[in-house]
Amino acid sequence: MISDNLNGVYQKITEACVKAKRQPSDVTLVAVTKSVDAVAARQLVENGVINLAENRVDKLLEKQHDLKDQTAIKWHLIGNLQRRKVKDIINQIDYFHALDSLRLAQEIEKRAETEIKCFVEVNISGEASKHGFSPEEVLNFVNELKTFQKVKVIGLMTMAPLTATEAEIRVIFKQLKKLQTTVQDLEIEQAPCSELSMGMSNDFGIAIEEGSTFIRVGRMLFGAM
Repeated sequence: MISDNLNGVYQKITEACVKAKRQPSDVTLVAVTKSVDAVAARQLVENGVINLAENRVDKLLEKQHDLKDQTAIKWHLIGNLQRRKVKDIINQIDYFHALDSLRLAQEIEKRAETEIKCFVEVNISGEASKHGFSPEEVLNFVNELKTFQKVKVIGLMTMAPLTATEAEIRVIFKQLKKLQTTVQDLEIEQAPCSELSMGMSNDFGIAIEEGSTFIRVGRMLFGAM
């Protein structure tokens, strides 16, 4: 039952916030609906979750069409985006969680009709299978965005390896938090960088304890369906 799963997620958010001395209202739950149909996604919206995420352009557009009557939804693209598909999706989303190159930023700047809230993807763990900037590349990248008008770097995003231990996950999330603070302190208009998108079903409690403000949860919401 989606409502029961959602209550379980909210309980875990609250528990993590208590441990971190934070407010649950400081954490945005982004529901990853890639594994379910629009009917299940609609149930979630009817239970008050308005931030929905997909990792593929075609699937997001399909869900958006099926849920077009749900005007409160904020749409998040969390998967890597090919430059040739930017024109198809960039004006249909509210948040983009995987900005991973200057050329992609340039294409978004060219195609976007309004300012797009973006997270810079950072490959903290250094895994070859993951996209994103190395931590050492991030400051140079955000400095290159100073003249952009449509790309707004509101924060940083990372993913911990699925096989990582809790201690290893904490190290990764702490490093991203430190980098986020460093970027924020630069006071770049196009990169306020006040947010952190980190934490999924298996580790969002740890992520919240380490400062995450956006958690991306799918399996814990829909896994038992």
